[in-house]
Order: sequence, then structure tokens, then C-alpha cells
Amino acid sequence: MDEILGSWVDGVAAASIPIDDRGLQYGDGIFETILVRNGIPRFLELHRERLRRGLTRLGISFLAEAALNADLARAAAIAPPLAIVKIIITRGSSPRRGYAPAGKPVARRVVSLWPTTPFDRAVVEQGMTLRIARLRVAETSPFAGIKHLNRLENVMAATEILNSPATLDCLMLDIGDRIVSGTSSNVFLVKSGELLTPPVNRVGIAGVMRAVVLREAPRLGIVAREQELTLHDLWQAEGMFITNVRIGVVSIAGVGEHVFGMTESARKLRDHIEALDA
Repeated sequence: MDEILGSWVDGVAAASIPIDDRGLQYGDGIFETILVRNGIPRFLELHRERLRRGLTRLGISFLAEAALNADLARAAAIAPPLAIVKIIITRGSSPRRGYAPAGKPVARRVVSLWPTTPFDRAVVEQGMTLRIARLRVAETSPFAGIKHLNRLENVMAATEILNSPATLDCLMLDIGDRIVSGTSSNVFLVKSGELLTPPVNRVGIAGVMRAVVLREAPRLGIVAREQELTLHDLWQAEGMFITNVRIGVVSIAGVGEHVFGMTESARKLRDHIEALDA
């Protein structure tokens, strides 16, 4: 099991937060998970932009960006060649119990550093499988796109593959059987040479690696666009891959009994993004 390499609460080395913190009490906050490679946080500006969007959507006033940057620099300086930095920003502590924040709570920042390992190249080449989660998510969410702390749907869907080491993730659908995402990844289908990914304006998370794929694909001459996708689209696709900041671009060999091959576009994107300096 990975052991934490360091953690800081409001810039001070610590391994706990106050019991009255609203992130703990109500999931009132947001988080970011950043891959650090050779001391450099990858795609940091995209993470910063999403962090700001999430804080704005939740109405959390965060005035410590300079201090957060110092936290990140401290973590990156002691990181092994490959590591994960997790940022949590909560609304802070409230002077009284209850959903409505009382007074003017000061946002709290928690930064932690974790070791990680490269995704096995042989596994990447061979492709992994997905299972369709039994749990269905709501068709719309007022917090679509942002990475807020309330992730119980993802947690419960992920428990469905706890004893299935060959299954990389669960494919999550909404109650209308439209494709949303994996539990910890975004989904792309390859159809007629185009890359299609579900929009995140009504449900799901706007993943940073998803944004990188949508940005970089046209530079490789590959059409990539958002489109609502169903299981019918899945069965008709030539290929499929999932993305997140830790694994990058990983082709999916199958969903249930349905088998895919690795497509050239997925391979080109994977290699191109891996080679980026960011």
C-alpha cells in the first residue's frame, strides 16, 4: 500500500484537520489530483483553472493562492521521480453546526504527497477491461464538471470491482443509460476515425487529461469532439480509451464480453501526450 510522503494543513506539517471542518462534516469543498514527474507538476495551469472554477461555483472565497503555490513547490521538491500531489480546499471551520455556513469561515487548504508508479507498459499495450457499474447516476447535477468532495456515487461504483484485478474501472451510466465516465476516468470512443467523449455540462467531471486530449488531438490531425453517448454507440465503436492524470491515455480491450482493438489514434495520442514537457 502506498504510504503518504508528506502532508500540510494551511502550510503546516500535519496529518489531521479540525473536527468542525466543513469538508469533513459536509463534503463542502473541492480537490485536485496532480501528477508530479521529475519534480514538475504536469498540466499545472489546467489544474489551477479547474480549481478556480470549482471554488467559484461553490462560492468559497480562497485568498491563499500564493501560499498554495509554496505548498506545491515544497511537495514537488521532495517528490520521487513519479508522485501524486493532492490538493483539498474546504470552506473551513464553522462556529456552529448545520448545513448553512455561519459567520465568515476561512477556507482551509490541505496538500498531501503520495508515491505512485508508472502504469505498466505491457498492460497499456494489451489494454484493460471495464465493467458497467450497476449503480446509475442522476441525469443532471448542479455541480457538473467540478471536482467537489461529494463523490459517493464514484466510491460505491468502484467497490463493484474490488475483487476484480483485471478490471481497470467501472463504466458509469446515468439513469437514462447514457455514458457518463469511469469512476476515476473520462471516456473516449473511436468511431469512424473521430474521438467522441460525453459532455460534462450536466453530469460528470471535466478531467484535466480529458482537456489535454481535446486540445492535442487536432494538433495530430485527429477530430475530437463532445457528443452524448449511449451503450449503442459503445457497441458500434471501433475502439475505446479512458484518461486521467495518473494513467494518461489507456486503451480498453473490452467492456463485458465486447472486445475492442487498440486504435492508431489512441496510440498516437498516448505517445504524444507522454512526451509533452508540461
